[in-house]
Amino acid sequence: MNIGIVGLGSIGGSLGLDLRSRGHRVLGVARRRETCQAAIARQIVDDADVDFTLMESADLVFVCTPIAAIAPTVQRLVPHLSSTAIITDVGSVKTPVAQAVAPLWPRFVPGHPMAGTERSGLDAAISNLFADRPYAITPLASTPPAATEQVAAIAASLQARVYYCTPEDHDRSVAWISHLPVMVAASLIDACLSEPSTTAIALAQKFASTGFRDTTRVGGGNPELGMMMAQYNRQELLRSLCTYRQRLDAFICAIESENWAALEQFLQRTQDARPQFLTFPDSIDSPPDRNSLE
Repeated sequence: MNIGIVGLGSIGGSLGLDLRSRGHRVLGVARRRETCQAAIARQIVDDADVDFTLMESADLVFVCTPIAAIAPTVQRLVPHLSSTAIITDVGSVKTPVAQAVAPLWPRFVPGHPMAGTERSGLDAAISNLFADRPYAITPLASTPPAATEQVAAIAASLQARVYYCTPEDHDRSVAWISHLPVMVAASLIDACLSEPSTTAIALAQKFASTGFRDTTRVGGGNPELGMMMAQYNRQELLRSLCTYRQRLDAFICAIESENWAALEQFLQRTQDARPQFLTFPDSIDSPPDRNSLE
């Protein structure tokens, strides 16, 4: 299969590495010619260019740009595609993307591989990034089932765990487990920076170890990505932030009132619940009834 990748950053580059290793011919488009040359040199793609005409032979195209650029990219892309080509994306927010892109191309399958690192750019591309990671596919009622199945088959070939849901359910769930943690981690770092004692903050920076590193990792990522999460999933992120603030207030109240029994109950409940968010159940084998996606 000829597979196109528009946007040769960490996700697009990692896709290219894995897809080529599985025998696909991979064609890349990037903004800078230097990136195209580097992608060819690293054998991430078979060919790459800054010109969208390279996508004329593509059977399936992954749009791996920032969220704000997905719809404009598709607009530039569609004049160069065959009528049977499938477009999918990798954006971390699905509802506004699906609403903007579906009218532009009938064979569009919204998708979100939930994998990545805090690093960005082609240099961050690695093999097997998607193995054993969730891959959400969020077809609309109008999405052709065959197109959905093709994207799901490619995702499964990457050894990803494929899940199907509506764009709305996707955005509500990732607000909790992806977008809220970014804001919480960033606010934790910012709170530390507000410490008025230079001695205390200097010691904190020296003492910080695995607990602080693990808790704040996503808060030290690409600021543009965090901005896009907030802008395009604003309502669901605000809802989760407000609920988080309420729970944090409950912890503060328990400590202020020295209600150690209540605090212990909080901590026991969270200890018991955490493993439920860290295990990957069997992936869903088939998409839901198309009527349920309306």
